[in-house]
Amino acid sequence: MKAMILAAGLGTRLRPMTNDRPKALVEVASHTLLEITIGRLKQFGVREVIINVHHFAELMIDYLKSKNNFGLRVEISQEDLLLDTGGGLKKAAWFFLEDGSADPFILHNVDVISTIDLGKMLDFHQRQQALATVAVQERQTSRYLLFDQQMELCGRRIVKEQKTEMARPAQKPRELAFTGIHFISPRLLEMMSEDGVFSIIEIYLRLAGLGEKISGYEAAGAYWRDLGKPENIAAAAQDLKEKIFTIGRA
Repeated sequence: MKAMILAAGLGTRLRPMTNDRPKALVEVASHTLLEITIGRLKQFGVREVIINVHHFAELMIDYLKSKNNFGLRVEISQEDLLLDTGGGLKKAAWFFLEDGSADPFILHNVDVISTIDLGKMLDFHQRQQALATVAVQERQTSRYLLFDQQMELCGRRIVKEQKTEMARPAQKPRELAFTGIHFISPRLLEMMSEDGVFSIIEIYLRLAGLGEKISGYEAAGAYWRDLGKPENIAAAAQDLKEKIFTIGRA
């Protein structure tokens, strides 16, 4: 299986930790965020990975070389301009289209950690015959994704802007928080008409509005933490010490 790790962000919320390194090389209990993500993906069976880089890109490349790419085929997608999640995936699309495979791939933020069962999520994605499946949970967030009774994406709500955007009508949609973990069918890549800098959520909403199935996999009860702030890094280190989660061998 193939995967893309989104690691190109500036990590501004992690400063001063990211003053001299990319956020992917910030450590939780002596393990870099990149190592933790790769270990998780390897444990699931991923053997080929593409990683987008921008901030301190050379440090990322040197780090991967020093680790012999963790025994994986690793490709680098270097972004001179930050392209956001959608633009970053579009630039890396060749990696998933090169062999003509129809198998889904994983898109995973480098700055999240979880115990979400990827096997069950993949099974759900395939049973739903979804174009894409996003892992979601019930928790407070600044941006909610909205799902209908069939757990298909129908809109989003941005709390700060007091803005609700509907891709299509739905009665009493559920508001759920996105985890930064997706399974995606390669055929989505050929539907990406957007150019430049754009979020993958924009693609999902547009395609949902056109009748494509973007499913939500509810990861109820699974551990999940955003590692985008220094205090969250410290909290994750404590969680690891208490064995609330474990780190897969990279």
